[in-house]
Amino acid sequence: MPLDALDQSLLRTMTDGRFHSGTELAGILGVTRATVWNHVRALESLGLEIAALPGKGYRLLSPVELLSGAGIRAALAPSAAECLGDLDIHDEIDSTNSHLMRQAAQGARIGTVCLAERQLAGRGRIGRDWVSPFGANIYLSVLWRFEDPTQVAGLSLAVGVAIVRALKAAGFPGAALKWPNDVLWAHAKLGGILIEVAGEAHGQCAVVVGLGLNRHLPDSAASVIDQTWTDMGRATGVAVPPRNRLIAAILNELLPLLHGYPQQGLAPYLPEWRSAHAYQGQYATIHFGETRIEGRIADVTDDGLLILECTDGRRRSFASGDVRLRARP
Repeated sequence: MPLDALDQSLLRTMTDGRFHSGTELAGILGVTRATVWNHVRALESLGLEIAALPGKGYRLLSPVELLSGAGIRAALAPSAAECLGDLDIHDEIDSTNSHLMRQAAQGARIGTVCLAERQLAGRGRIGRDWVSPFGANIYLSVLWRFEDPTQVAGLSLAVGVAIVRALKAAGFPGAALKWPNDVLWAHAKLGGILIEVAGEAHGQCAVVVGLGLNRHLPDSAASVIDQTWTDMGRATGVAVPPRNRLIAAILNELLPLLHGYPQQGLAPYLPEWRSAHAYQGQYATIHFGETRIEGRIADVTDDGLLILECTDGRRRSFASGDVRLRARP
């Protein structure tokens, strides 16, 4: 349900975290108390947590900062602003990645960024759903084009480094990475990267880089997640960076990376990736299909393949897979 003007006004009034009576809100918005009640219910249907107490009124239980194109643009570094195409912001969408893949097929500009307050069909890797409650987290996708699909090799690892850099720049150091696409905090999933590639005319390929980052994930939404997770608030216990400023910090790293990647490749990012890899040297199981292979994570190749020292003594490289840490024997 996209927000109408009254929904947005009501939400902005309540972002101070205080109780507001129905009479007060009706006066501010120029509507009846019954209309206020209906729109509070509409906001709750988006997954927003709102306390309603007789004699006190309504209060948002968690702060909400709506996406702002102007706010994001104002915080961009010149190197990122030069790479930005269109900035496409939605209240509600199926998936930012799916949307940009469709837009790419219609000739969307390179550097187009899609953001959403909520995803109805957010996607992770291997067909997993990405839980995407309204106004809580970051759901971001960027469209780029490469002359040759081979130029995309290792891109998910480089993007991971860019996200760790951006989090540090925004005052959130300490994030780690898991091959090939997870952002972690203390071995709990903080975010995920989804890269999709589609061939185009003249041998080019369109690449959509998607990021889901848990800034504040309500318990009610997270109840369906079947793995260990965290969000930025839980990870540190302190106030998290403003959402629009955090998005700008991510784009400040991600857009120049995509611009330079065809020439630079993964090599400049590998030392940082190795130092940020949470499972380096640890024992793990590679899952792909019905196959399970166990061993010690030794390293990654120059193009981002995972090197596993298998229990049979062989070293094998993997282009994709679901890495799960197992107990050391």
